[in-house]
Amino acid sequence: MSAAAFDLAALHLLRPQWLWALLALPLLAWLWRWRRHRASVWHDTVDAHLLPHLLAQRGDARARWASGLAVLSYAVAVLALAGPSWRQVAQPLWESRAPLVIALDLSSAATAADVPPSRLAQARAKIATLLRERAGGQVALVAYAGDAYTVAPLTEDTANVALFLDALAPDVMPVDGQRADRAIDWSAQLLKRARFDRGDIVLLTAQADEPARDAAARAARQGYRVFALGIGSAAGAPYRRSDGSFGQARLDAGSLRTLASAGDGRYAALAEGDDDLRALGILDPRQDDAAIARGKGTAWQDQGYWLLPPLLLLALFAFRRRAVMLLLPICFVWPGSQASAADLWRRADQVEHARMEQATQAYRRGDFAEAAKLYGDARDADAHYNRGNALAKAGQYPQAIAAYDEALKQQPGMDDAIANKRAVEAAMKRQQSSKSKNDSQSGQSQPSPDGKGDPSQQSGKGKEQQRKPEQAPQQSQQQATQPADAQAQRDADAAQRERMQRALQQQQRNGQQDAQRRAGQANETPQQREQRLANEAWLRRVPDDPGSLLREKFRIEQERRLTEGQGPQ
Repeated sequence: MSAAAFDLAALHLLRPQWLWALLALPLLAWLWRWRRHRASVWHDTVDAHLLPHLLAQRGDARARWASGLAVLSYAVAVLALAGPSWRQVAQPLWESRAPLVIALDLSSAATAADVPPSRLAQARAKIATLLRERAGGQVALVAYAGDAYTVAPLTEDTANVALFLDALAPDVMPVDGQRADRAIDWSAQLLKRARFDRGDIVLLTAQADEPARDAAARAARQGYRVFALGIGSAAGAPYRRSDGSFGQARLDAGSLRTLASAGDGRYAALAEGDDDLRALGILDPRQDDAAIARGKGTAWQDQGYWLLPPLLLLALFAFRRRAVMLLLPICFVWPGSQASAADLWRRADQVEHARMEQATQAYRRGDFAEAAKLYGDARDADAHYNRGNALAKAGQYPQAIAAYDEALKQQPGMDDAIANKRAVEAAMKRQQSSKSKNDSQSGQSQPSPDGKGDPSQQSGKGKEQQRKPEQAPQQSQQQATQPADAQAQRDADAAQRERMQRALQQQQRNGQQDAQRRAGQANETPQQREQRLANEAWLRRVPDDPGSLLREKFRIEQERRLTEGQGPQ
C-alpha cells in the first residue's frame, strides 16, 4: 500500500457502530482478573495474609504483557470491523430490470384477416416493436397452439429473438389448438429455471378460457405478472383449421381482461404505434426485479482487511513461545504481494463465477475467441453450451458442435444445445454448398487449350462479371467510355487491372483446393468414400431455414413430452 493511496483527510469509518464494542473492555478486564484470581487453588486453602509470602510473583510481568496484547488485539479487531476507508473505487451501478416472456398464439386462428393483412402479421410487427423499444431486461419468446414451446430462451440480446419472427407460422406447430394455459405455465417455468423470483408474461391472443385464467392466477402467486394483448376484432373473420374445416375467429376482450386481472397484470387491445405496449407497462420494466449492470460509479472501499495481518501477528503470541519466529517469512512475503487481500479469501465457486462474468462481457463486446477460452475453464453443461455459442459466432463450426455435444453429454435433452447444434450444422452445410458452387464455377471458367488471347484477361473478365455488387454497372461503364479526364481514366484502368489480378489469384486458389479435394477423394478407401457420401446425404436432410428448424425442434420436443407423459391433456 503506497503512501499516495492513503488520504488522511478522507479517513472515515463505514460501520462506526462497532466502536460501541470498546465499552466492553473494562468488563472483560475485570472478568479476566477475577478468573485469574480464582484459578489458583491456594486461595481457598491458605490465609490471605500468608499468600504473598508463599506464592511466587515471577509471572506478574508476563501476565501484564499478555493482558496488554489481548487488549490491543481486541481494539484492532473492533477497528477492522468498523470498516476504515480512505479511498473510493469504481464499481458497476445496478438497476433492476424485470425479465419478459412473450407468448404468441400460433393456432390456425392466427391466419384470420379481421385485422389486415392478418392477425399473425400484426402480431409479428408488434413483437418487433416491443423488442426494439423495450428498455433493457431479458426477453424470451414462446409459441403455443395445442402446446407451448420455446422459440428463444431468456436473453438480453433481443436481436437473436427477432431472427425467428419471420419463421413463426401455424404450420411449425405440431398440434393445433389454443392452449393459453400451457403457454402461461411454460413461461412461468422458463422464469423459474432462470432463477427469477419476479417477471412478466405477455400473451398475444384473441381469447382466454377458464384453464388459462387459472394458470394466470398460479403464475401471479409465484410472482409473475400476466398481461394480455388482444389481437383481432369483435366482428371477427373466418379462417381454415388444420383439418381443412372453417371456423370463425373473434376477439373476446372480456375473457382477456379477466385473465389479466387474475394474473395481476393489464389488458390492452392491439393499436398502431406503441401506445398499447405503453398501456401495458412492459416497455419500461419495473425497478424491483433482477439486477443488471448499467454504467459505472464510485464507492468507498472497505480497507479493514489491512488490519488482519497485524491482528494475526498478535494472535501468534497466544500460542507457543517460538511461534513469533513465523513473523520473519510473513514480513518477507506480505510487502511484496501485489494481490488485493480481499482476493486471497475468495472461494473456488466465486473465482469461477468471476471468470464466467468475464467470459460474458467478452461475448457481448464481440471478442468470441476470448469468450470461448474463458468458458472452457468451466466444466458444467451451461459453460460448454456458452462456449459452443462463442465458437459458432467465431466461425469455428466443428469446435462449436463438439462443445454442444459435451453439453448434451452432461445434460441430455438440453433443448437450446440441440437447436443451436442443428443451426450450426445447417450453416456448415450452406458453407460447403457455397464452396462446391465456387469450385464448379472456377472449373467452368478455366481457359481451353486452344483459346486465343490472354488467359488471365479472359478469366479476369468472367470473374469481374460475377462481382457486380463491387461497383455499379452505370458507373463502371461511364468510367470506361466517358472518363472525366486522363487521370481518371488511368485510375480506372489501374483499378481494373488490380481487380483482374485478384480474380486470377482467387481462381488459382480455388483450382488448387479443388485439385486437392479431388486427389483426396481419389486416394480414399471404399470405407472412407462410403462414410463421406453418408455424411453428405445426412447434411442434405438437415433443414437450413429457421421455419424448418423450429418445426423439427417442436416435433422432437412433442415426442419427448409424450414419451414422458407431459403432453397436453
